[in-house]
Amino acid sequence: MTLLAIVLATFAGGLLSVLIAATLTVTVLGRLVRHLVSLSTGLLLAVALLGVLPEAFEGHKTEPEALFATLLGGLLFFRLFGRKLLTEGSDKGVVPARTERYFAETYGIKGEVFELTVTSESPLVGMSVGEAETQYGAPLLLAIKTGNEARLAPPADTMIWVGTVLGAMASRDEINDYAQNNLLRVSTRLRHFADLFNPSRAGISEAVVPPNSRFIGKAQADLQLRKRFGISLLAINRDGQIWREDIRRMTMKAGDLLVFHSIWTDLAQAAEKRDFVVVTDFPKAEQRPQKLWHALAMFALALGLALLTGISVPLALMAGAVGMLMLGVLNMDEAYQAINWKTVFLMACLIPLGWAMDGTGTAAWIAQQTLSRLGSDLPVWALEAAVGLLTIAFGLVISHVGATVVMVPVAISFALAVGGDPAVFALIVALSASNNFLSSSNPVLSVIMGPAGYRQADLYRVGLPLTLGYLIVVLLVVNLML
Repeated sequence: MTLLAIVLATFAGGLLSVLIAATLTVTVLGRLVRHLVSLSTGLLLAVALLGVLPEAFEGHKTEPEALFATLLGGLLFFRLFGRKLLTEGSDKGVVPARTERYFAETYGIKGEVFELTVTSESPLVGMSVGEAETQYGAPLLLAIKTGNEARLAPPADTMIWVGTVLGAMASRDEINDYAQNNLLRVSTRLRHFADLFNPSRAGISEAVVPPNSRFIGKAQADLQLRKRFGISLLAINRDGQIWREDIRRMTMKAGDLLVFHSIWTDLAQAAEKRDFVVVTDFPKAEQRPQKLWHALAMFALALGLALLTGISVPLALMAGAVGMLMLGVLNMDEAYQAINWKTVFLMACLIPLGWAMDGTGTAAWIAQQTLSRLGSDLPVWALEAAVGLLTIAFGLVISHVGATVVMVPVAISFALAVGGDPAVFALIVALSASNNFLSSSNPVLSVIMGPAGYRQADLYRVGLPLTLGYLIVVLLVVNLML
């Protein structure tokens, strides 16, 4: 569970996420210390030490200290280096149109979204949205709320009344000038449009007008994009020239690059008519913000069952998944589509490979041959590090339990041969067996790699230094405490 919280903090990024993970992990470790013997590797280690070296069993009490030390070391690692490592290469493969910088540099569409409340003295009272947009210095009017109804892409004939809230996008200075000239109250905090402007629900996109489009020869005013599709046209790129002013009367031509702001689902539905081709990558799945609390409740239930009861982690997570299906958070088709089948087949190959290496004695033979070639000339700490690295390598292939079963007897025999402490070597094996940040064979990493879009290179970049740091902390703590 220590590794789980650290990895979650890793991929979430930011100090706040790390602090949250630290709080969660310390709580989990309190339970873990009380029930340490229930851990698979800890139980195997206890049995091995009782059977081979009964007097060394007292050394097993050091494992909680080692777990706390690795937790603190992992959090410190991400505090110092996490942001750099996690952002390295994060822009590779990303469509440029998804970045705010791209739209700012290409189309001059920049700034923040503000809420403007119309007062009783405002000259906008009684105007339509289309008339307000034609004013000098008017910002992009992307949303409107009248009464209890809020929507994006307000039609041009929508009327503005006292108390109407406008969602406007521009620089802070432009917004302040516009609000002062039109007697509007400015709010930098999105109280009414927070859900509508959530990047997972809405955003800016580009689309190309194909030669067979029914948009050709028609102006935006004729197409009524806002009323029919819920799409705001922000700019037109025609032959390399950017048009942002008076585009309502411009007739469309084949090859025009249109810049839209819309809800993603509305954009997907409009694109099905094939009058334009969206060239921006955007979320196409149905958004269900009303199911947010249902999803959080099921997630909390799954974590609670896994952490606070004797139910196995797979069964607890399955209960949470079934609960989400029953509550309509997602349907079966979406659940199947979310499965990372590469990880499934990877696990399907690794499991029989691990069984074969363990059952045929290949893993034990490799371990014995490797350690015998090291000899006793090296310092004890170097031999301990070699045992830890070998255990980590086996843990990537034959699981942490299999690595413990194979390596504990070998490590104890090797320690006796070189004059080391068998309890130290055995405990290093138990702690190193779960040191897997390099492969999606780690169930925690396999869960998040697919949805997060991480690649094996990302695991190597972040996981390799973390794995080495984890091993160093284990070696220091075990030798200091025993």
